[in-house]
Amino acid sequence: MSTTTRAAPRGYIQPRAGFLYRRAVNVLMLTLTGVATLLALVPLVWIVVYVLITGGKYINLDLFVRMPVALGDPGGGVLPALEGTIITTVLSTLFSVPVAVLAAFYAADHANTPLGIAIRFGTDVLAGVPSIVIGLFGYALIVVPQGHYSALAAGVAVGIVMLPTVTRTTEEMLKLVPKSLREGSLALGAPEWVTSLRVVLPAAASGVVTGVMLAIARGVGETAPLLFTALGNDRYEVGQIITSGVQGHLPFLTILNRIIDQPVDGLTLTMWKYAQQPFPERIQQAWAVALVLMLFVLLTNIVVRWVVTRNRVAGH
Repeated sequence: MSTTTRAAPRGYIQPRAGFLYRRAVNVLMLTLTGVATLLALVPLVWIVVYVLITGGKYINLDLFVRMPVALGDPGGGVLPALEGTIITTVLSTLFSVPVAVLAAFYAADHANTPLGIAIRFGTDVLAGVPSIVIGLFGYALIVVPQGHYSALAAGVAVGIVMLPTVTRTTEEMLKLVPKSLREGSLALGAPEWVTSLRVVLPAAASGVVTGVMLAIARGVGETAPLLFTALGNDRYEVGQIITSGVQGHLPFLTILNRIIDQPVDGLTLTMWKYAQQPFPERIQQAWAVALVLMLFVLLTNIVVRWVVTRNRVAGH
């Protein structure tokens, strides 16, 4: 009795050989992925370690509480830059967050309307616009009509930079809110705006806060918009402005106007200026300011990751 053997089809791999082949490919791809990850982390770790070592030598209390000294003199601090950064960040947050949240609500609830599509498209385009262009826009919009640089102009420019981050993050968080919450509120007779503000927004509050923190981290690290709007002011001191206003019995709004309606300094602007000067003391302070900015951004991102992870675990 004759037996016939059928030839194995072309490309066929024996079971044992197939297992070894898949395992080899898997090990190879995991190795390549690990190498690529390490290559991506090398610049980050290098920058963080170098700034920590270099800037950490010059961090001291005087840096945060003293005014700048004359060029070439040792000591001094960057108090005007710190106060200017705080004022600018507060103003930019006040300008951007309400507008961004309202735009995100409309884009999330009316995604397929012409205005909803325009909001998402405009947000994506604005996120890609160079910050120096936004600074030039703030210069033309506020500085030129006012005739002088100010914290107000800087707040508007940085607020525009923050706007896309808050809008997109808030929109995505609103989409994750269960529709049953909205439908239940509407079924009980609540108006749509009450449902959005008192039901949907609290449910997505953690995500909105995350977007705001990320936007603040980006806004604090911007330099180009401040060049065209804040200019820089080494003599800016909020405490002195408030003290003189209180002693002169000036109204609160007048004191507030003096705080925001004059040129201010910023940490990034100070670092940029000091790093170009030939005085070792200024270069050392520039490294210290760089460390402060880097730690702020790192801590903000760590807090955001922690909040997102906690909410994800709580959701499960």
